[in-house]
Amino acid sequence: MSESQPVLPNRQVPFSDAFKEFIAQGWAPYPTDLPAELPAAKYAAERRRLISSAFPGDRLVIPAGGLKVRSNDTDYRFRAHSEFAHLTGLGSSAEPDSVLVLDPTDSGHDATLYFKPRAPRDSPEFYSDTRYGEMWVGRRPSLDELASLCGIRCASVDDLADDLRKNADSTRLRTVPAPSERGVADLLEEIRGLASTADGDNDATRKEQERLDRELAIALSELRLIKDDFEIAELRAACDQTALAFAAVVGALPEGVRRGRGERWVEGVFGLHARHVGNAIGYDTIAASGEHACTLHWIRNDGDLSEDDLLLLDAGIELDTLYTADVTRTLPVGGRFSDDQRMVYDAVLEAQQAGIEAARPGAKFSDPHKAAVAVLARHLHAWGLLPVTPEESLAPDGGLHRRWMVHGTSHHLGIDVHDCAQARVENYREGTLKPGMVFTVEPGLYFKPDDELVPAALRGIGVRIEDDIVITATGNEILSAALPRSSADVEAWIASLWSAATS
Repeated sequence: MSESQPVLPNRQVPFSDAFKEFIAQGWAPYPTDLPAELPAAKYAAERRRLISSAFPGDRLVIPAGGLKVRSNDTDYRFRAHSEFAHLTGLGSSAEPDSVLVLDPTDSGHDATLYFKPRAPRDSPEFYSDTRYGEMWVGRRPSLDELASLCGIRCASVDDLADDLRKNADSTRLRTVPAPSERGVADLLEEIRGLASTADGDNDATRKEQERLDRELAIALSELRLIKDDFEIAELRAACDQTALAFAAVVGALPEGVRRGRGERWVEGVFGLHARHVGNAIGYDTIAASGEHACTLHWIRNDGDLSEDDLLLLDAGIELDTLYTADVTRTLPVGGRFSDDQRMVYDAVLEAQQAGIEAARPGAKFSDPHKAAVAVLARHLHAWGLLPVTPEESLAPDGGLHRRWMVHGTSHHLGIDVHDCAQARVENYREGTLKPGMVFTVEPGLYFKPDDELVPAALRGIGVRIEDDIVITATGNEILSAALPRSSADVEAWIASLWSAATS
């Protein structure tokens, strides 16, 4: 549940009895019309059916998570646990401290969503609770309103403990491992202790419970390997919005150069668009200029922009449904690639194209990576950087090319930017590609400024090109195709945006 905030008696002014009586009066009634069901709700119901069929007779508990303290008495903005969002369809509408419970029946499971509904206006919560009170954080839904929104029976979270204790001694329980969610975790440990008192072997019982939870986590993760029609449409929309935000960043590059600390300017422009059209950024934006592009997860973003440098922008917009894009473009800040920059960029693009062409139904998930790094190894050898042949470097006992391309070429994408993270190796890295799978193709080359095996002209150049694709019945579709990829097209795109801005 939510982390505890400190008690601050020095700021709390007592409320008089007269105020308490007065504050409860004179309010218009709450609306009686119920909200329409979310478009995701029917798809979430099918996901619940599928996970129900995998665990007949077991009680499944999926917490949304709670509020996290950012500083003293202020919290981070809430985002629900991805598995909770996937099974409820609530996305950014999810309430903190909610818990989805699937109770076993003779024919499957009954779903109940426990959450903290709004309090009546004569309750102290209404006017004095800075975390949950309507005066402080806005109107929370009623039980009926949230049930109408997600199509799931709703109950007060105050009922959760008693309901979970029912039949605890005869119902096996599984939950999503979430060590930070101590409130729910402590409750479940207590209940599981009641269910296993006859066993007497606490260590063995705990290991068995961990095994049960691990199996649920794997099943929930693998449920997300193949996206349904709703998910693919959301990911396509996230990519389209991300492309518009990239264009806004390009338009702002001259200002970013002028102001100094331009990486922050880039991050801010992209973040503005993400918050305007969606829930947030899908992950911390990488705005890496010059040699910073050689640091794979550069999120400090405190560097300047120079017209002679490249900007590696790795960013994605997360929609209100919590589906996110993940796109990278490497852009010449001054509008034109130098000869050396173009040489590296074109090699990475060739590698990416090979990876995309290898992504087809029936292929292995690892095939796009193998195709991409084969191209990179060939170029590295032609440039005199590899001390062995490309074939020797690509062999299992080689890997010398990884000095300049250390990461994998692809990862699944969805509600999480690195989606399906608990899926088994045989179904992920060694799995077979099927229609509906969505993942990235993102090779790169990174020549660090202190790498003495690299010619001086290439040191400090980092290039990554990343697109999001969905496997179709006959091949794949590039969901992020709205953004240009070739060096010539990138230059023409930048020129057109700058021309439009000055005309």
